[in-house]
Amino acid sequence: MSETVTDTNPEWHGEDVTIRDVLAALTEIRNTFAHTEAGDDEHPHPRNCVMTLVTVATNDSEERLAVRTSQAISSQHPAQAIVIREDPAAPGHHLDAWITTEVQRPEMSCATECEVITLNVRGAAADHLDALVDPLLVSGVPTYLWWMGTPPFGKPELREALRICDGLVVDSAQFDEPYRTFRDLSELLKVAHHRLGLADLQWSRLRPWRESLAQFFTPRDRRAFLAGISEVGVDYQGEGRGNRIAATLITGWLASALGWNLKRAASGSGGIVVAHYESAGRSMEVAFRSVHREHLAAGELSAIRIAGSARGVTFRLSVQHDPQRRRNVAEPAYRTLHQTGGEDDAGIELAERRAEWHRDVLHENLDSLHHTATGDPPGESRPRRPTVSTVERRQLDSTRVLLTLIEVGDGEPLRHVQQLDAEDETSLLLDLLSTGTHDEVFNRSLAAAAELVAKF
Repeated sequence: MSETVTDTNPEWHGEDVTIRDVLAALTEIRNTFAHTEAGDDEHPHPRNCVMTLVTVATNDSEERLAVRTSQAISSQHPAQAIVIREDPAAPGHHLDAWITTEVQRPEMSCATECEVITLNVRGAAADHLDALVDPLLVSGVPTYLWWMGTPPFGKPELREALRICDGLVVDSAQFDEPYRTFRDLSELLKVAHHRLGLADLQWSRLRPWRESLAQFFTPRDRRAFLAGISEVGVDYQGEGRGNRIAATLITGWLASALGWNLKRAASGSGGIVVAHYESAGRSMEVAFRSVHREHLAAGELSAIRIAGSARGVTFRLSVQHDPQRRRNVAEPAYRTLHQTGGEDDAGIELAERRAEWHRDVLHENLDSLHHTATGDPPGESRPRRPTVSTVERRQLDSTRVLLTLIEVGDGEPLRHVQQLDAEDETSLLLDLLSTGTHDEVFNRSLAAAAELVAKF
């Protein structure tokens, strides 16, 4: 892979300007870069741009996150980024603008310039979003709108703005009034034009859960279990009703994939929801339950349990996010030979793998390490095989695990531990944009989840 050198410079800033001023400054910056790179002996190279990413932020922290994410994406893909910071409480139509450029210089190709245009707008951005964005768009490349926080779904101005976009990206984990706004999001499936795609960062966060559940049914001898599911349990972090969108989306994915028909649903106190589905004469019960896990974000999934039977064989599948650790408790002497619990913990298992790898590395390089440390010839006065403490290597990343437990019939339970990748906005956003925000599986799951929400 070729090395890339990045230069970041703020190129232009204007206060109380118009979009015409911003466009003129942007054109001048592009022309200057093209002629500087070309020099006197060749023609300017065509400008490279694969997409335009428009981000709407409502506060300082969102604006900083939007700029960082746009710059990170631009470092991998030549793109134009527009960050709009709205101030709904301020009257008037005052506009301040900044243009920051990033120059990528790959070793094997010509340099490219990516722009990040930041617009601070008084008033609600949705009221004039199309007028702000349209003149700045690059012709012939897709345009994606990433609305941080809660989009104003009820405003006709938002739908007008979506007419110039190829995709809308939201994060339902950050929605205010999740019950109402999630239903508003699903309504866009009915009114969106044929080019507009919908995407949710929450959907990307559910990928490891969906893969773990699907992998259980992948072997041919387990396919029959798909029609034998009788109960599903979903735990999510929250107090009371909280944000049930993740739990609802994963249920919608199961229901739409397996052809389940929703019959009824009821919610109770403490965030408990019970839904009843039917398919091919069989009934399935899905139960939501809120749990208190401080290290999880609001609404984040904590566990999924699936049980049923098919062809006379019962099965149980459990997927848990960083299962709670159990500590040994001092017991009477006659019980110490048969302990009732231990640190059967997914994080400890990852720490053991890391410690074992370190032992192998140290053992393979024992001679050279000893010679470097002591100056003695290799093999002389060499210490014994090093000991590495597992518990001390229980790091913070050990909590980013999924523990899968499988029980089929009377066989021994199977246990699998996997470490989750980091869930930063850049990787989640790139995952969604790679599909063009047109994901039929997500659309079907969203529709089925909205139907469930409407039954609460």
